Amino acid sequence: MTDVLVKTREKLNFIAGEWVGGTDAAENRSPSDTDDVIGLYTRASLDQAEAAIAAAGAALPAWAATSPQVRADILETVGVELLARREELGELLAREEGKVRAEAIGEVVRAGQIFKFYAQEALRVEGIAIASTRPGIRVEVRYEPVGVVGIITPWNYPIAIPAWKIAPALAYGNTVVFKPADLTPACGWELAEILSRAGLPAGAFNLVMGRGSVVGDVIARSPDVAAVTFTGSESTGRGIREIVAGRGAKIQQEMGGKSPLVVLDDADLANAIDCAIGGSVMSTGQRCTSNTRVIATPGIHDALAEGMAERTRGLRVGHALDAASQIGPVVDDKQMQVNLRYLGIADGEGAARLCGGEVLERETKGFFLSPAVYAGCDNSMTHVREEIFGPVVSVLKAPDYDAALAIANDFPLGLSSGICTRSLKYAEDFKSRSTSGMVFVNLPTAGVDYHVPFGGKKGSSYGSREQGRAAREFFTASKTAYTNPL
Repeated sequence: MTDVLVKTREKLNFIAGEWVGGTDAAENRSPSDTDDVIGLYTRASLDQAEAAIAAAGAALPAWAATSPQVRADILETVGVELLARREELGELLAREEGKVRAEAIGEVVRAGQIFKFYAQEALRVEGIAIASTRPGIRVEVRYEPVGVVGIITPWNYPIAIPAWKIAPALAYGNTVVFKPADLTPACGWELAEILSRAGLPAGAFNLVMGRGSVVGDVIARSPDVAAVTFTGSESTGRGIREIVAGRGAKIQQEMGGKSPLVVLDDADLANAIDCAIGGSVMSTGQRCTSNTRVIATPGIHDALAEGMAERTRGLRVGHALDAASQIGPVVDDKQMQVNLRYLGIADGEGAARLCGGEVLERETKGFFLSPAVYAGCDNSMTHVREEIFGPVVSVLKAPDYDAALAIANDFPLGLSSGICTRSLKYAEDFKSRSTSGMVFVNLPTAGVDYHVPFGGKKGSSYGSREQGRAAREFFTASKTAYTNPL
């Protein structure tokens, strides 16, 4: 780490290979303890965002032409350092975002694995040779970098989601302008600092922290940004999509979910409870894949709801760095107020609160909320229809499998879905007929692997899939070449 970064308290933007201060800076405080100041993070100005885009454009020709081995070595270097520093960076992530320490370390490990995976993908950028319909003509399909890529990431996975966007962008020869969430800049900054030392040419990777209304808007509107990949709220995503698609650039988006988990009478009850709670209120419910709609058939409904409530009451909510904590704090006061508003809505709609939903006092000043389980819910209730993004799970009753499937599919979002059953017949039918992008059988809907496609249907996602080899579709453009070998 350079001397200037050690000496300054303010964390700077990284533009054209240099650390640059912004027009102002904001304190980053821990949701577990609001007296814990993680750091002071500069905010980029409009001009600095434009400078970062210009730097990425200037670096593009050389980086796109760089040997795949060089790109692979750089990404491998980043992955190795992330894994080596998993404890340190995991602790930072827990302080900043509020995941309990074990989950935070797991997220850092995932980020490291992603970089190592795409290090190998950099060596596997393939083309296709196809026989022409005309004798003697050769036809090739080549995959080339799309150009300057704008990357806008959310606060709930502040190092894993940047990793699964930045790593493939660089692996396929693109240059990057990265804006982390304004609420959680620390993990994004640490990742940028590692990348700054990994051997990238100046301008190939740029970090611009700050408000979405400033930095994100510049990235979305710039004619020099060829592609934008965004993860965040549906409303913000819709606005960005209109801008980016309107100017003819590529856009890739993941915008949340409200995942259903169908539990049939023949399910293993203990496993179903594990899935229902593990996939909903854990991580403070702050996961887009959370199965917060649990739809049970009559023979198991009551036992499931009671078991979920009993399990939830036993969960320890506390400081993210406390080894006894199983659930950390809500990310900030704004999200806490959203959660409390929806709890009030659920109570007003007549749902039966079986447990939780209480603001908790702990030794430190933080945003602690006990996870809530509701029963007596139906699919027309507001708290069931809208994504809360908090530790609130709703249990619905369906008369049979077909009705449960219909309820699960009757939703404007479709990121992930799950079913708990011992029946191969119903499991296979659900995998086929569920209108979501990812399906889980006897598993929580919130656990995904990094080497396979990630994405949803309907309002959850837009554009091509993320992660795994599927990422090539977004981060490259195909070119068809014809040759007449005279």
